[in-house]
Amino acid sequence: MAIACETLIDGLLLGALYALFGLGLSISLGVMRMINIAHGDFIVVGAYLTSLTMQFLGLQALTSLVVVVPAMFVLGWLLQRLLLNRVIGGGMFAPLLVTFGLSVIIQNVLQETFTADTRSLQAGNIAQRGFELGSISIGLLPLLSATVAVLLFALTHLLVARTHFGRQSRAVADDPATARLIGVDDKNFFAVVTGFIFVAIAIASVLYAMRTPFSPSAGPERLLYSFEAVVLGGLGSLWGTLVGGLVIGVAQLFGARISSGLGPFFGHLVFLLLLLARPNGFFARAAR
Repeated sequence: MAIACETLIDGLLLGALYALFGLGLSISLGVMRMINIAHGDFIVVGAYLTSLTMQFLGLQALTSLVVVVPAMFVLGWLLQRLLLNRVIGGGMFAPLLVTFGLSVIIQNVLQETFTADTRSLQAGNIAQRGFELGSISIGLLPLLSATVAVLLFALTHLLVARTHFGRQSRAVADDPATARLIGVDDKNFFAVVTGFIFVAIAIASVLYAMRTPFSPSAGPERLLYSFEAVVLGGLGSLWGTLVGGLVIGVAQLFGARISSGLGPFFGHLVFLLLLLARPNGFFARAAR
């Protein structure tokens, strides 16, 4: 019983990180109706940027966020303003093709620059620290990752539901043409939204790289977990994305208990079965 409870808790903590991967993708789908195939690769870019920041500025992984977060915001703003705005509204396939090309380019540039060797971020003492809850052991780093993920989902929900920025996002998502008539510059607004998405990516990339080694080719796997969380939760549902990530994380760790090498397989299998049962996901609705 204790083993099952510990596996459940560890799965929820892992799933919260997967949900954080999917947060930016959920916003992109909910506001801009765009799937970014390079989303996972940008998570890896954030991890490498953090590694360089730690190397050259001597910062710790978490404190490096003061550099990485603004840098990723600017990267996202420029990417949307200079490239992605040109393909939004041109049909479903134009953004898919452009971001697929970006994914290929990013992976090759990272491999040429950093080689194919894996690396990880030094997490310090926090990686070895934890506490006992009865007979259950809980790691401090996974708990920190999950707490940050839930807080970021809550802040995003408040931003979308309670602020003028959120009202603009709903207006642009529902009818961009009408939003333009009332003075919303959708192109600049999309750039700001993508900047915010890249802030979420930056935070996810640091927490991910503190827990797991990464390499230039790790992006597609991150994209897969992100996409599964978003689709399972329901396209455009923020809290649905969180629930979807938790389900995938729990399925993976219980699968790993059955066979240590089959954890990801069981996660994908549960995703497929649940998608067959609920094709629209758990909470299929527009982001609120």
